[in-house]
Amino acid sequence: MQNRHMKRVLILFFAIITVMAANAQNAGTPKDRLEVKELKYDFGKTPQGKPVTHEFEIVNNGNEPLHIENVQAACGCTTPEWTRDPIPAGGTKKIKVGYNAVAFGKFEKAVTIYYDAGKTKQFYIRGEVWQAPADIAPSNASIQLLKNTNW
Repeated sequence: MQNRHMKRVLILFFAIITVMAANAQNAGTPKDRLEVKELKYDFGKTPQGKPVTHEFEIVNNGNEPLHIENVQAACGCTTPEWTRDPIPAGGTKKIKVGYNAVAFGKFEKAVTIYYDAGKTKQFYIRGEVWQAPADIAPSNASIQLLKNTNW
């Protein structure tokens, strides 16, 4: 009976030690300094040839100014714009991302932020570009009739 009681105490002891060790590891993990509030944005259906833009908000969760070294899109059809000024501790900035909507069809493009000498963070834009009809609208004979009518 005493042996059984001792096993329970040891199991409880090891369980408590395991939980304490896991909590200590989580407490030591720092939160990433750069936070992107919105990791994906869907433009929905966009007419071909009509560029679209969206602004992504980024936050500096650190205690020192954050310097964004570069923002790079996956291809030339996507253009990021941002200020080169550092983001103060606790501050926010916006990265404006444009998509030229030249290519017909669905798209998903990655945009990568480079910061803190080697760290990266990605976010995405997506949508679908629809193609306008090749033919112009048919002419309306009634318009010519109205033009010729003397009022």
